[in-house]
Amino acid sequence: MSNLDTPPTMTKCRNSEDSNKGDKKKKSIITNIFSKKGKNGRSTDDDIFQTREIEIDVERRLMARRNFLDSSPIVRKSFSDRHQSARIESLNLCSLDKPVRKLFEVHELRIYVGTWNVGGRAPHNELNLEDFLQVEGSPDIYVLGFQEIVPLNAGNVLVIEDNEPAVKWLGIISQAINKPRDQTTKEDSSNGGSKNSTKSGLLFFQKPSLKVLSKNYRSDGASVKSCNYSSESSSVRRGRELRDFLQRADSSSDDDSFPAFCMSESQNQMPYSLISSKQMVGIFLSVWVKTELVPYVSHLRSSTTGRGIMGCLGNKGCIAMSMLVHRTSFCFVCSHLASGEKEGDELRRNSDVAEILKNTQFPKTYKCSCRRIPEKILDHDRVIWLGDLNYRVALSYDETRTLLEDHDWEALLEKDQLRIERDAGRVFNGWKEGKIYFAPTYKYSHNSDSYAGETVKSKKKRRTPAWCDRILWYGDGIEEVQYLRGESRFSDHRPVCAVFMAQVDKTNNVNGRVRKGYSGVVGARCHFDEAIPQRHSFYEF
Repeated sequence: MSNLDTPPTMTKCRNSEDSNKGDKKKKSIITNIFSKKGKNGRSTDDDIFQTREIEIDVERRLMARRNFLDSSPIVRKSFSDRHQSARIESLNLCSLDKPVRKLFEVHELRIYVGTWNVGGRAPHNELNLEDFLQVEGSPDIYVLGFQEIVPLNAGNVLVIEDNEPAVKWLGIISQAINKPRDQTTKEDSSNGGSKNSTKSGLLFFQKPSLKVLSKNYRSDGASVKSCNYSSESSSVRRGRELRDFLQRADSSSDDDSFPAFCMSESQNQMPYSLISSKQMVGIFLSVWVKTELVPYVSHLRSSTTGRGIMGCLGNKGCIAMSMLVHRTSFCFVCSHLASGEKEGDELRRNSDVAEILKNTQFPKTYKCSCRRIPEKILDHDRVIWLGDLNYRVALSYDETRTLLEDHDWEALLEKDQLRIERDAGRVFNGWKEGKIYFAPTYKYSHNSDSYAGETVKSKKKRRTPAWCDRILWYGDGIEEVQYLRGESRFSDHRPVCAVFMAQVDKTNNVNGRVRKGYSGVVGARCHFDEAIPQRHSFYEF
């Protein structure tokens, strides 16, 4: 018989029987669960009771052991017990409402950065840097970079570089930043406006040696932390120190014509001390620090990278300086990149930046207990790059001149090669630059406010005005507050300066000891490959 022929009464009976069987199975399962006994024949309730007794016994033993350790200070505590100690009580979530002792202090430094291509000319006695270097607020650090302090001829590039101009620049810088502002007005009025009767003429033309002058302006070696030593052996270091001492003795005895102005100045009376200076052919970089800040500067190191003739000589390239101020690392890079305004020359400049970031390596130093010492440019907390970067404006001379006459800087900046290459991610990826509100800094006629193209008849010698002189920065905890240019007619470039406010992490002392593993308030670092510009073939379009 098929299902269709089955009477409805029989179907109802089968359904009721199936439901009764299902209810019986459920009841039997529930009964088995609650009536299940352990292997020893006891019920689950007995097991729970015995487990609770064991837990109480364990807690009683732990309490007795803890009391014993607290009463016996000689016994070394385990990690779990030390975790409950008062020293790290602030790490427990239960003690968030309690005040935590301040372990570090963030301090702000005012940093003045200046760059100037001086066109191979040495400073004369009428050159005044006071208006350019003395800005609002007293900077804590001066970073001053120059390009072409000597003519870039074969003698300076291939034979031996002339360091006499560097001596003169150190003298004029020290005179500008270490002289009180009101003293300048008094001297000018007493001399009847005559500039030749001041001591500056003697300062620049007595031909002192670079070593003697730099050591006179340099801070006392005992004031700088001892961790500045490199990783060279002690015997080599002692020999170098003895040789330097003999050279100082010989130079001081022979150099009778050294200006009395420099030798009579007491280091304690000078507001700023020279802590480092370096020359590579025409590139010259010096760093000056307030005298009271000198004891907190350490790990001074410098590195040079040549990118000139054959891709390695020093007529182009950079000088980089690394230092620690308290616990924060700084790197200052002064560069002179490839010149030229032909199409594709910007790629050579991109390549220079990439090679500098890749190849610049600072000497290793003794390990510092407070933090890791950086060895590459991008390893530092705060990096400032200054110099004649030589990026031009991607417009014709006539188009550029039209925009210059209208003072339309924004339209000109849209064609600025550095801005174009940065936006495309081909150079200085992750770096920042302040807003430019000043006219192009290159190229001016000698001792004139007119651009060179206005007076040159030959189109081959004509140069399109451009912002060649730039200042950029990298890293967190640093902010630019000023970005402007000077108006000196000394060279075919105008000097450019910037003022930064940079955060510095002071040493955190807890009971006179530095807490190990503390790395300071440092922002996240992007990957090294992201910050290095991509290489491009010169044949790409």
